[in-house]
Amino acid sequence: MSTTDDYEDSNYEYVTARIRSRRSKLFDDDDYRKLVRMGTGEIARFMEESEYETEMNRLGSRYSGSDLVEYALNENLAGHFDDLLRWSNGRLYDYVARYLRKFDAWNIKTVLRGLYSDAPRDDVEADLIDAGEFSADLLDDLVDAGSVEEVVEALDRTIFGDALGAAVEDYEETGLLVPLENAVDRTFYEHLISGLPDEPDRATGLYIEFLEAEIDFRNLRNALRLARSGADMDPADYYIDGGRLFDADELRQLVANEDQLVERVRTSVYGDELDDALDVLADAESLIEFEHALDAALLEYADTLSNRYPLSVCPVLSFVLAKEREVDNVRAIARGREAGLSPEQIEAELVVL
Repeated sequence: MSTTDDYEDSNYEYVTARIRSRRSKLFDDDDYRKLVRMGTGEIARFMEESEYETEMNRLGSRYSGSDLVEYALNENLAGHFDDLLRWSNGRLYDYVARYLRKFDAWNIKTVLRGLYSDAPRDDVEADLIDAGEFSADLLDDLVDAGSVEEVVEALDRTIFGDALGAAVEDYEETGLLVPLENAVDRTFYEHLISGLPDEPDRATGLYIEFLEAEIDFRNLRNALRLARSGADMDPADYYIDGGRLFDADELRQLVANEDQLVERVRTSVYGDELDDALDVLADAESLIEFEHALDAALLEYADTLSNRYPLSVCPVLSFVLAKEREVDNVRAIARGREAGLSPEQIEAELVVL
C-alpha cells in the first residue's frame, strides 16, 4: 500500500479534532498550584468536579484517600487511550497502538520494582495502567508472581520475553534491576520503530522525528544515570538504537565525562528544546529535577512538531504525553499530601512547563 493510500485510510483530521477537545480539559499549572495546598479529601472533591467525576463516584465506595485518587487517575487514563484506538483508522491506528505499548513496559517495570523493594501487592496493583496490549489475566499473573524469574516466565510469549530472558543472568550477577528495565525499554523502542517506511510522507516523517527524539532523550537519561551511579557497567550495553544524537561508542565515551556529555547535547539539534533542562542539571543536586525537566522538554518538542503539521500523529502523541503528565502530577500531589510533605516539597516532584 502506498503512503498516499495509508494517509487516506488514516482519519487524522477527525482524531486530532477530538484530541483538541480532550486536551482543553487537562489540568493546568494553576490547578496544580491549588492542589498542592489541599488535603487528600479536598483533592478528591476537586477531582469529583472535574472530568474525573465518573471514576471518582464509581470507585468512591471501595477506596479512599490517595488510593481512590490513584485508581481514578489510572482508570480515566486507560479510558482516554481506549478511545484513541477506537477513533483511529488505518496507519494512524497502528502508530497509536504501537505507542501505547509503553504502558505494557510501564507495568512490567512496576511489577519488577515492587518485587525488588518487597512492596505490598495492593501498592503495585494501584500503579498498574491498563492501557497497553496486556490482558487483565496477564496483569494478574504479573502481580501474583513471587519472584523476578516468575515475571520473566509469565512474559515468555510476549514481545518482551526473549530480551528479558537474556537479561536475567545480568540481573542475578549485579543484583540490580537496570539490565531488566533496559531490556524492556529496548524491546519497546525496537518494535516501535520497526517497519516504518524508508521514504515517509510528511505526516509519517514527523512521527519518526518524534520517536527519534524520545529515544535520544531516553539514552541521555540512561547515560546520566550511569555516569552518576558509579556502577561498573558499559553504557554501550544499555544503548537504544533508533535515535540520531548518539551512537553506542560515542555514548560510552561521553558517560565518562558529564561536562562533555552536556555540551554535546547543547550543540545538538535539541539544543533549544533542552537548554532549560540542561541549566537545571547544572544546578541540581540529583537527577530527579533534570529528569522532570527532560519530560517537560519532550512534551514541548511534541507540541512543536504538532504545530508544524497538525494533521499527523504528533498531536495524538502530544496528548498521550500531556495526559501522562497530568496523571503523574496528581498522583505525586496526593501521595505527597498523604505523607505530610510541604507544598514546596511536592512542587519539586512535579513536571511543569
